Amino acid sequence: MSLLECLVGITLCALLLNPLLKASAELATKQIEYEKTQSLISEAERAFELMGRAIRMAGYQNIKTKNDSNNSDATKWFIQVNKKVGYRGSDSLSVQYKLSDGVDFDCIGNILSKERTKKDLAFQGFIVERQAGIAKGTKVNGGSLICQSLDRQGRVQNTTLMNGINHLFVEDINSPQRAGGIGDRAPRLYKISLQMTDGALVNIDFERTFATRNMP
Repeated sequence: MSLLECLVGITLCALLLNPLLKASAELATKQIEYEKTQSLISEAERAFELMGRAIRMAGYQNIKTKNDSNNSDATKWFIQVNKKVGYRGSDSLSVQYKLSDGVDFDCIGNILSKERTKKDLAFQGFIVERQAGIAKGTKVNGGSLICQSLDRQGRVQNTTLMNGINHLFVEDINSPQRAGGIGDRAPRLYKISLQMTDGALVNIDFERTFATRNMP
């Protein structure tokens, strides 16, 4: 075989292989993007589950220990939304409630006991902060969702739940029943918006609405 024939053969092989290599690279990129997307969806669902559970617990009062706090200014502290206090202007959410007769957990899975309360109220909070230990100017995949709970001395402790949070928005929505004059017995609605990111190509917006169950 002559040198010319070898060069022609190599050229033909390259022409045939290049589209296959390009298609393989594109397929690998899409597979990586799909896996990242599924991971972010899973993390978002976990965050919604924890925050939704906290909203439903807000204001719970054990009938055995119930007092007259329903009729005082204390009720306004059962659930609080603070605007633009976190990473990239994210909101924060915090709730308080009495312990039930069953087994109660905080947002990191600790079993709640009287030691983990303050003034007989359990506390849970959620805020997005800049990822710890990352130097300024370093590209990161969003902020960290922080769980705030009480330790055994009743002090607030912060625990990182997950990374990849671009922003967290919490909106207090008046329910139609409340607006229609049924009164304070109607549940309060909270719309939570999350944007998850991998810090590069994938940015996904999520939204859920949760209703209180125990607010007076």
